[in-house]
Amino acid sequence: MRRIFQLLGTRWKACLVIFALLLLQAWCDLSLPGYTSDIVDVGIQMGGIESTVPDTVRADTLQALEWLMPQADAEQADAAFTPADENGLRTLTVTDKEERAALEDLFSTPDMVLYGMAAGQGEADAAGLDAAVQTVNGLPAQLQTAAGQMQAAAAAGMDPGAAMQSANLPENLLESLLTYDGSEEATRALVQGFLSQAMTQMDQETLDMMGSQAMMLVKLEYEAQGIAQKVQMHYLLFKGAQMLGMTLLLAACAICVGFLASRASAGIGRDLRQSVFKKVVSFSHAETDRFSTASLITRSTNDIQQIQMVCVIMLRMVFYAPILGIGGIIRVAHTGSSLSWIIALAVVALLCVMGVLVSIAMPKFKIMQKKVDQLNLVSREILTGIMPIRAFSREKFEEQRFDGVNKDLMQTQLFTNRAMAGMMPFMTVIMNGTTLLIVWFGAKAMDLGTMQVGDIIAFITYTMQIVMSFLMLTMVAIMLPRAGVAADRVFEVLETEPSIHDPDEATAARVKNHTWNGRVEFDHVSFRYPGGDTDALEDISFTAEPGQTTAIIGATGCGKSTLLNLIPRFFDATEGQVRIDGVDVREMPQAELRSLLGYVPQKGVLFSGTIDSNLKFGGPQITDETARKAAEIAQATEFIEAKPEGYQSPIAQGGTNVSGGQKQRLSIARAIAKNPKVYLFDDSFSALDFKTDVALRRALKKETGDATVIIVAQRISTVLHANQILVLDEGRIVGKGTHAQLMESCPTYQEIARSQLSQKELGLGGE
Repeated sequence: MRRIFQLLGTRWKACLVIFALLLLQAWCDLSLPGYTSDIVDVGIQMGGIESTVPDTVRADTLQALEWLMPQADAEQADAAFTPADENGLRTLTVTDKEERAALEDLFSTPDMVLYGMAAGQGEADAAGLDAAVQTVNGLPAQLQTAAGQMQAAAAAGMDPGAAMQSANLPENLLESLLTYDGSEEATRALVQGFLSQAMTQMDQETLDMMGSQAMMLVKLEYEAQGIAQKVQMHYLLFKGAQMLGMTLLLAACAICVGFLASRASAGIGRDLRQSVFKKVVSFSHAETDRFSTASLITRSTNDIQQIQMVCVIMLRMVFYAPILGIGGIIRVAHTGSSLSWIIALAVVALLCVMGVLVSIAMPKFKIMQKKVDQLNLVSREILTGIMPIRAFSREKFEEQRFDGVNKDLMQTQLFTNRAMAGMMPFMTVIMNGTTLLIVWFGAKAMDLGTMQVGDIIAFITYTMQIVMSFLMLTMVAIMLPRAGVAADRVFEVLETEPSIHDPDEATAARVKNHTWNGRVEFDHVSFRYPGGDTDALEDISFTAEPGQTTAIIGATGCGKSTLLNLIPRFFDATEGQVRIDGVDVREMPQAELRSLLGYVPQKGVLFSGTIDSNLKFGGPQITDETARKAAEIAQATEFIEAKPEGYQSPIAQGGTNVSGGQKQRLSIARAIAKNPKVYLFDDSFSALDFKTDVALRRALKKETGDATVIIVAQRISTVLHANQILVLDEGRIVGKGTHAQLMESCPTYQEIARSQLSQKELGLGGE
């Protein structure tokens, strides 16, 4: 995982923008349940009434409400409304939030009481409200009558309690009634005493259930004014517009996040492929053999694809899931609900499932990537060697071999896929079980009046958001191990230091302006392959002069190609020095060294494109004229011009649409077109017939001029006229000289010559 975050760090600007967008997206996502709750609870159930203070109120209703308030509160409430208009309506003038909140506290209890009185008239409606208003506004007269009765009874020597009982008033109001003088202050005091007595007889549960009745009174008032439906539709449309705007903003954020995440991950994949390719190109044969070609291909394609895919998921999910989950928990906590334990239970269950799945799947993902390597290796071997497979009738054997590694990979993939597939049923059970618990216990809370329908809907939504956030993290946790393995494999390549590297800048600067002639010198050179027990080359010393041809001949496996590969630094000498014009090749930048060389490998390699593009492979400085001259020297003009498209004829991948001899001649022409100081031919004439071989070498002798030519060959006829012939045997030089000299002094050369040439040919002199 550390590697993945390291890669994401290279795109930190995009990550910051994505994080900000995810915060905005989460805020929108978490706000939607609140809007749903408001629409259900306020918009539908409460008719769009949000406050216990009506925006417009009839003068009689306001008067009745003020009778139910203490004197100071009544004065404050009266000052908050305009004088009555011609229709008897008073309009709220308070706009400050704090002042409005204070007014809501003042109106809550009077609204409840007045609504209760309206409901006591029968079904709560506008008519019931009018009756309740008349009753309250008639309190002064009613109280004066009751007080008169009790005062008269007391004056007549009767028991005032009997009069109190007949008036149906609380006992603690007796003294106030006996001293009642009919003033406004005395009336409010009696009313407040009555309300206090009534409130003390109610339990908290009843009071909580009556809390919503304050706003229901406002709804009745609006019905009496004939504007209830208008108020409700205005609220629903306003909240709906807010919800729609929030949804559109959520969608815009999601689209932007998807675009930026895809762009960032694609950039990471591009940079990784570029880095891996650049690193692999710098590898010597030792590093290439260590990883194998099949593994390097897998790491450059499948592994980087895995990394790219998980980067997208991490940017879209891993960052978003914690924000959504924590935000949902905070929203639920703010609700003050007693159902929070359900969320804790669901989270614990999710963590347990996630832990089990990760512990099972992670080791298998590591194994699976290795099996992909093995499958690629076998596939490449079969496709590359299809001709000898057919020649030896080994199709069935290779089919079985491929089927074996294919089934092995399939079994591992089945295990991991089953583990991931098993995740969904568990997640479904957890989500459905959580919903069931919320509905069950939420219904009980709603029955008790402690929760409303909208609150339950919002709670379920928040809970699902929390569960979904952990679900997203679980999915990522399943995918991360495989991506982590892939990242480790890719970084293993990137962190591998090539055994062959350029010298430091100071050393390279010393040869920057050097004049190159192409003189190649081996000074007591020995070489041993990495991990080898013995030297492949031992104490090799010779000099190849410009304008001369140096040939290397010997038995198969004696080290001829290895010796040649030391010059372009495909390998570095274990001991001794390889010098060009007196400069150790290890002190030369590789690019500068190889710019001096024209290399033709033992097995000709052509690249997909055209004949012309392959001839100009040596650099942009090669012109059409140069390419055609090189083709003429390499004896390739005849078959090129015989093709309908000539030099623009297509070349398939690997040069499979040309013969071995044609491929070899094009490889030679490619080296000639570069016009190097040193020509390196690694048994490059083996696929040519004798006539073409002789003609090519004659033309090459004229063209090379002052260049150094080093030829590795198996045939005596190829090296017969070389200025210097080196005879190798088991990694050592056992003979050095011209053909004539070696025929006299070197038994190994004599043996090779007699096996290839007739006695008559052996007696021939120079050309």
